[in-house]
Amino acid sequence: MNNKLLPGILLSLCCIVTSIIFLWGLRKVAGKKVFWRALLLLAGWILLLALLSLRGFFADFSRLPPRLPLALLLPLPVVLWVVSTKRGQALLKNVPPQWIIYLQTFRIAVEIVLWLAVLRGLLPVQMSFEGRNFDILSGLLAIPVGYYCFVKKAWPSWVVLLYNIGGLLLLLNVVAIAVLSMPTPIRVFHNEPANTLVVQFPFIFLPGILVPLAYTLHIFSLKQWKMRPSAR
Repeated sequence: MNNKLLPGILLSLCCIVTSIIFLWGLRKVAGKKVFWRALLLLAGWILLLALLSLRGFFADFSRLPPRLPLALLLPLPVVLWVVSTKRGQALLKNVPPQWIIYLQTFRIAVEIVLWLAVLRGLLPVQMSFEGRNFDILSGLLAIPVGYYCFVKKAWPSWVVLLYNIGGLLLLLNVVAIAVLSMPTPIRVFHNEPANTLVVQFPFIFLPGILVPLAYTLHIFSLKQWKMRPSAR
């Protein structure tokens, strides 16, 4: 069996299931019009990522800066624009805050996929929880933080702030490790294999879809926290 087959299938399933849950929640709180716009935008982005990765666009490691961060960062201005608009803020007020945090549990599945890729010799060990990647903590803590802060209301609101800041830092850590493990002039981690898997199809959906989703959820949750001064 191809070493990439199982991790690729699992990552694709994680991306599909997580996107469906996100879009389903958006439809419930925002209506069909926003849902269809988001669906078309997401479908277009997925298609673009697939085409670029299949053509080897992200696999050029000879130039600086690496091209992969484009997949990570291009959605960020859209997310920041959404949370800055009155319509976006009104939408966030209608979203149960625990939903946004609960969805971060998808990061557990992502870390399992990365671990399997390491076991199969597809990624360097520092990309998994056996090495320097501790992002699985964001997924493991999502249910207790969401439940005890917003459902039971047993934990103070600052726990939400701490969780989101910590989650962003963990995400930044693994992204930095991924970039510094690539065969570029700025490579820091020289153990083999080099991190080239994430620029290939369908693994491009990890930095292009799942990482942006993770920071989007953190940004949405932080904006909700900021809009609830009485809860602080």
